[in-house]
Amino acid sequence: MTAVHAVSPNLALDEAVSRRRAAGQPLIHLGFGESRLPLPDFLAERLLAGARRTAYGPVAGADDSRAAAAGYFTRRGLETGADQIVLAPGSKPLLLALMAAIDGAVVLPQPCWVTYAPQARLFGRPVLEVPIPAGCGGVPDPDLLPGALRAFRAAGGRPRMLLLTLPDNPTGTHAPPDVVRRLCDIAEAEDLLIVSDEIYRDILHDPADPFASPAEFSPGRTVVTSGLSKSLALGGWRIGFARFPDTGDGRALRSTVLGLASEIWSTLAGPMQEVACLALAEPPEVVAHLRASTRLHGAVADAVHRIVTQAGAICRPPTGGFYVYPDFEPVRDVLAAKGITGSAALQDHLIDRLGVAVLGGEHLGDDPGALRFRAATSMLYGADDAERWAALRSPSPLTLPHIRETLAALEAAFTGLTS
Repeated sequence: MTAVHAVSPNLALDEAVSRRRAAGQPLIHLGFGESRLPLPDFLAERLLAGARRTAYGPVAGADDSRAAAAGYFTRRGLETGADQIVLAPGSKPLLLALMAAIDGAVVLPQPCWVTYAPQARLFGRPVLEVPIPAGCGGVPDPDLLPGALRAFRAAGGRPRMLLLTLPDNPTGTHAPPDVVRRLCDIAEAEDLLIVSDEIYRDILHDPADPFASPAEFSPGRTVVTSGLSKSLALGGWRIGFARFPDTGDGRALRSTVLGLASEIWSTLAGPMQEVACLALAEPPEVVAHLRASTRLHGAVADAVHRIVTQAGAICRPPTGGFYVYPDFEPVRDVLAAKGITGSAALQDHLIDRLGVAVLGGEHLGDDPGALRFRAATSMLYGADDAERWAALRSPSPLTLPHIRETLAALEAAFTGLTS
């Protein structure tokens, strides 16, 4: 197993921001991918109701919580039985267990979420990074992927897993169905297991925007992972779940993951399974909360997208999640005059000189010389629950004083960056 020598840059940046704020430095924090939404009472009450679920229970999860997860997928067009589900303390352990279970190289989009490559390398899995297409993130460009796989195999590589993020962190976009279908065709031809990280699936800004899971096109070779950290802002509660194929190979893979789980996390905590039963059943109060959350995510992401593009960046318009991923290449000369020639220097300049924390693209597997970073727009909803509830309930959140003032400060910062 390969050693890990540092805390994840995503978490390290969040801790650094906390230290700076404690020391009195004012900062606009766009560096951490957390859904900063207030906790509704119906979830808090359900957690309390589950407090007496103190037994370990089955490794895969109790019957009721697995049935709820199966229903969640079935309502999204993926007919699912409870025996295809595994619950875990967050989706991260599920992804880690899949990395451990599948021998061979992992194919990733470039850029991608900060955890995928380190998890692969923990188990000595080589990583093949393939650039994302111009229109979206979260997937390797299907025009580049076959050639990249041929070259990788010719050099002795053995790709086994294709990992996709739908919608994507870091770009805040999602691949359209035709792109997903093309990637599934490639995975079939190349005999790759597809792992589809769909933890942002319920944060599509436009409900009418077409979305397709690879499990629709390649049901026998797709594992879908998800969780409640992003859609319901329950990151600290660590509720994750996965759907395995209903095939012999899918059942064997699920059995392997359960064996790993039994030695690592044992089972998802009982009170969290109680919450999962409610959340994944999607009663009206959950649906209404998700609808309001998604409206807020989309409005603020669009506002930040306008700010960075007006400052000279090119940036894919956000369609899901709560991120934007601007590229300041068009103003490279202006930034170079300030000593900014890559993403690390850009990240440092923004936090040290302009009071804006972002995550530089090199931490996401991007070219260190590129002038790109991820901005998590969900950090802008308010400093406390009162402000966040106001943002969530407002039909026009951008007009609220605390959001309007923060966006104005952000606009001034980026104007200063490129002027």
